[in-house]
Amino acid sequence: MAARVGAMNVRLARIALYAALAVGAVLALLPLVWMVSASLMPAGMANTYPPRLLPTTITFEHYETLFTRLNLARYFVNSSIIALAITAFSLLINSMAGYAFAKFRFRGRDGVFGLLTAGLQIPVQVVMLPLFLLLKSMGVINTYWGVIIPSMASIFGIFLIRQYTMSVPDDLLDAARIDGAGEFRIYWSIVLPVIRPILATLAIWTFLNAWNDFMWPLIVLSDEQKYTLPVALASLSGEHVQDTELMMAGSVATIAPVVLVFIFLQRYYMQGITAGSVKG
Repeated sequence: MAARVGAMNVRLARIALYAALAVGAVLALLPLVWMVSASLMPAGMANTYPPRLLPTTITFEHYETLFTRLNLARYFVNSSIIALAITAFSLLINSMAGYAFAKFRFRGRDGVFGLLTAGLQIPVQVVMLPLFLLLKSMGVINTYWGVIIPSMASIFGIFLIRQYTMSVPDDLLDAARIDGAGEFRIYWSIVLPVIRPILATLAIWTFLNAWNDFMWPLIVLSDEQKYTLPVALASLSGEHVQDTELMMAGSVATIAPVVLVFIFLQRYYMQGITAGSVKG
């Protein structure tokens, strides 16, 4: 009898947990659903009271306005170039540095790595001014490179790769060296395939951050033709503050690519997170 009551309590607790998670998911998704719905409403319907959750008639005129009259396609290309370049450079440089800190033995290695990890405690806003002055002296202000260069390597990325790469057996690397493989060959042919899950995790994380970044592109870019999507959308909101449906369409166009990237790559992302928790 006691066992039956205990099993029933466990089942009720599980049902209550699932119900709470379902309610939380609905509350989290409701603003996104309304955003998509409002982007499909005729002009003025999103501002009616009481607010409507679904449009009475579906229209794509706001998306047409964004990509024709407001030239959102140009900003989309800018964001794609910057986000993809940052992701590619970040994977290459962070993986090389993380591999070096994990498997190479050189004087001062632990001290340098300790200084890097201490840098995680410094707010990004503190280094923006000296970084801007440095890039200005390099002549890359108001260029794509001015946005890309500061994100080509990150302390978090190096730390993540280093912690994961430490789990790669040294015997495997020593065997490759005995067979005559050079360090770059070992890195490219052995280490990279082994750490693929964490590379996928870092790629998703880096792409999402680069795509959604607003502050740094706003500071570096002054030419409107080079604006990224978040910066362009913010500037449009000042001119079309009353056009709620148009702004919602712009928000959908901004977040749709990163949502699709995460949906298609979430399996690799979860593999990286799980493997990191086991191996770290």
